[in-house]
Amino acid sequence: MNIPTIDLPRIVVIGAGFAGLKLARQINSNNYQVVLIDKNNYHTFQPLLYQVASAGLEPDSIAYPIRKTLRKKKNTFYRMASVQTIDRATQIVKTDIGELKYDKLVIATGAGNNFFGNQSIEANAIPMKSLTEALDLRSKMLQNFEKALNTTDLVEREKLMNFVIVGAGPTGVELAGALAELKNKILPKDFPDLDLRLMKIHLIEASDKVLSAMTDKSSKKAHEYLKKLGVHIWTNTFVENYIDGTVHTNGEDFYSDTLIWAAGVKGQVPGGIDASQIGKGNRIIVNAQCQSPVNENIYALGDVALIQTETYPNGLPMMASVAMQQGAYLAKSFNRLAKGKSIKPFLYKDKGSMATVGKNLAVVETKRFKFQGIFAWFVWMFVHLMLLVGFRNRVVVFVNWTWNYFKYNNGLRLIIRPYKKKVDKTADKKSAA
Repeated sequence: MNIPTIDLPRIVVIGAGFAGLKLARQINSNNYQVVLIDKNNYHTFQPLLYQVASAGLEPDSIAYPIRKTLRKKKNTFYRMASVQTIDRATQIVKTDIGELKYDKLVIATGAGNNFFGNQSIEANAIPMKSLTEALDLRSKMLQNFEKALNTTDLVEREKLMNFVIVGAGPTGVELAGALAELKNKILPKDFPDLDLRLMKIHLIEASDKVLSAMTDKSSKKAHEYLKKLGVHIWTNTFVENYIDGTVHTNGEDFYSDTLIWAAGVKGQVPGGIDASQIGKGNRIIVNAQCQSPVNENIYALGDVALIQTETYPNGLPMMASVAMQQGAYLAKSFNRLAKGKSIKPFLYKDKGSMATVGKNLAVVETKRFKFQGIFAWFVWMFVHLMLLVGFRNRVVVFVNWTWNYFKYNNGLRLIIRPYKKKVDKTADKKSAA
């Protein structure tokens, strides 16, 4: 990897998400050599992925170069690589570009999609956990409208224009609202000769309400907003299968060419971590110092870390706010250790939760206040703008949002990279055998 060996302890950080990047930026690199590893050369602001998928923002608006972020940090290096496994005995990280020895290892690999073992859904649904997946969804959606415009088969046209979103958490709710606004305000201008009344947006949720992690008042308000926009909501509904364009559930069947998976996530644990140290949600069990109880030189942060408390017996929530707080905490802890000082346990400060449904429609909850509507929408926008990495990204997103607020002309809706369904080679081999 061509990382120089110097007389400082080496901290290897896997993952440049909210937690890993925060740690790398705030640690005192006069006391440590820091090596940040990520398979992408950019940091993705995941809360706005749905706006890329719905053609509201361009991908470079929510992505920021890792090298640009760290270029003023001395003794800090970035390598674009995929981690294959961790050798805990020799303290070596093995990647696709070589091996690297560490003194301390921080795993901040985040979360990936959880299909709960359903292979048909995994093979055919479109998830939305990365920038490439969001772009895939955008391309497929726009391609479907082009196909619907040209087909004379009414059943096929309806299938192309039906969208099924599984999971009514913040991601599912926000995407459903964005697609509804596309249908109501934008697509009629792009496709004046297409009957958009055929387009249906179905939001499927296994629990009995949308935004189940929020209070009943916020959930009911979000439900009301979605219905106002024309979204069809199906609660207490489980998706059982998705085959040949049909979504099979425990209730209704839905005919759709696009099944969007926003229902579950699980920790992305690199190889080499002992199975006994992996808990619920495929997350690495760590103590209150974000440290593995059996490997004192290994730490875990963010969605891949499982810290259980009395308030959160199933682990801290898999949210950006938790990851950022943990990244800042561990950087401060390392800085204190370098000075021979003791460290305190990590305490999560719950700053609340929020979700937007559409223009002037959002719900916000904090410890003291709970509010909905236009004020909540402006609060949601302000918070997300401030959390974006890079001044340029904040300006670009702010200008886009301001323009769209008055003109309702989201994005450019270009099909730059046509979506192609991945071929299930495993299935092909089985059929050939």
